[in-house]
Amino acid sequence: MELAIAFVVFIASMIAAIALDLSMVWALLVGLVAFLSVGKLRGFGIREQMNMGLESLKDSKGVVQIMLIIGLITASWRVCGTITVFVYYGIKVITPPIFLLIAFLLACLLSYALGTSYGVAGTVGVIFMALARSGDVDPTIAAGVILSGVYFGDRCSPASSCANLVAGVTGTDIFTNVKLMMKTAGLPFALTLAAYTIVSFRNPISHVDETLVRAFEEQFALSFWAFVPAIFMLVLPFLKVKVKHAMLVSITSAVLVAWLVQGVELTSVLHTCIFGYQAEGEGLGAILNGGGLVSMIEVSIILAISSLYSGIFSDTNMLGELQDLLGRACTKVGKFAVMIMMSIAMVAIFCNQTIAILMCNDLMKRPYSDCGAEKEELAMDMANSVVLISGLIPWSIACNVPLTFMGADPSSVPYALYLYIVPVVYWFTKKRWFKTR
Repeated sequence: MELAIAFVVFIASMIAAIALDLSMVWALLVGLVAFLSVGKLRGFGIREQMNMGLESLKDSKGVVQIMLIIGLITASWRVCGTITVFVYYGIKVITPPIFLLIAFLLACLLSYALGTSYGVAGTVGVIFMALARSGDVDPTIAAGVILSGVYFGDRCSPASSCANLVAGVTGTDIFTNVKLMMKTAGLPFALTLAAYTIVSFRNPISHVDETLVRAFEEQFALSFWAFVPAIFMLVLPFLKVKVKHAMLVSITSAVLVAWLVQGVELTSVLHTCIFGYQAEGEGLGAILNGGGLVSMIEVSIILAISSLYSGIFSDTNMLGELQDLLGRACTKVGKFAVMIMMSIAMVAIFCNQTIAILMCNDLMKRPYSDCGAEKEELAMDMANSVVLISGLIPWSIACNVPLTFMGADPSSVPYALYLYIVPVVYWFTKKRWFKTR
């Protein structure tokens, strides 16, 4: 009974935080107090429980470091022009029948290189939606296509905070996960590409607004050097360079390009890396505003507090009865089917991709282990369910924020084909990757 009350308090605090536009950190702290109280009633001291949580927190230290470095990347790529040149040359190769196809592929490429769905939706998404509206392309379809693309990298990029979170909480290797995610995404990506090719030819752009192209040329130094940070980030991980080191090389090259090629003062570049990019005026450059080390502090705090939850849940066996129930369900209908149901429930309740991932891991880790599943299977099932389903629930932040950036609404969700083709295809092909479903 006391556990049910704690969950009600936790969920209510989450809903209140969303309604009042408060940080999720406050809701997590309220929930932490509630669950510590449950542990206290079950015979575990507060200090004892906090020590349990701190042991779990130590394991997440590396993931927190990656999160903060991602903040540096998102700002350095903006100030050095990397995002800009990708969009500029992407626009250059557009022909009317393949506009939506180019939008999807460019969103995939940038989201993989940059590892952020919000960052790509707020930059590439905004620009391509402007092109779609000015070129008589249905904006509802365009937003769905771009939403698919921004979650391609959010799911499987070595630079993605989401992919690193999944690896961190499941105790798996990010490179191993990325390889498996690429393999399991092969058929869904091909199906999505085929579908968008048809959609693109049926919805050609009437013309490309040249004022956008000219604005890029006037406001940015469109040098090929700006591609260098992305090249490092795309290539080095495949050469077995650690993700953290590849990111640092990419950031260093971006700082040098911003300073030596774009002509930005070195002190300004460093300030941008910490506090985020802020364009002068309200022109096209303002679309790129954001990023920076500071932008990832809240996410890092959320991860740290959630790690305390994980340690307390595990060592007190607080969720034991619920996990037993889920374990029986896994035996009857299959692990991935249960993961899908839990994903929908967690996203619908908490409206937050990060919290949903952490809760799915805490609830499903033991049932998977009891069924003989390896950690990699748990990580892959989460990557192919909760990570993408978060983008399909209209009231979820993971869906609402990118669509808001693009000036679209939930009517675009049905066109985000990749987000539901991946779970469906994986469901039917999982035995190819793992022995049991």
